[in-house]
Amino acid sequence: MTIALFVVLLTGCGYHTSDHAQVKLPSGINTIAVPIFVNKTQSYRAEQILTEAVVREFTSRSPYKVVTRDDGTADAVLRGTVVSTNIYPLTYDSQTGRQSSAIVQISLNVKLVDRRGKTLFENPNYSFREQYQVSREVTSFFDESPPAVDRLSRDFARTLVAEILEGF
Repeated sequence: MTIALFVVLLTGCGYHTSDHAQVKLPSGINTIAVPIFVNKTQSYRAEQILTEAVVREFTSRSPYKVVTRDDGTADAVLRGTVVSTNIYPLTYDSQTGRQSSAIVQISLNVKLVDRRGKTLFENPNYSFREQYQVSREVTSFFDESPPAVDRLSRDFARTLVAEILEGF
């Protein structure tokens, strides 16, 4: 009896796996162009890292052919703009007064349009943050912000592709 009740509750709660995800894109979309995002900041290579993560995620999670050049042959084009990048101190070492951790924050806007210019997906307000540790040893200083941006880019790509592909 308890098992039957559990099964009924589980099947009625709206839970479903990604195999049953609804694709929001219309039929006829087979190829998506993802050109390098525009970078309106002074952050070196942020647009390249974010674009590469999105291409990898689309390639691994979707049935679509992904191309990196918008030459007019793709069925849809995903354009992104890195609007801002900031690094904020988070914690300080109580003995030295030096910064011990920080947060990198990147804000983006993204728009997916079909070849006729119809907007299929748009989010002008993506904001992602990633914490990282700042080296305490000045002699062996290693900048941890690039690995933090890599992690942040993977999170952004997973979120973006899920929002485009899945009908939640």
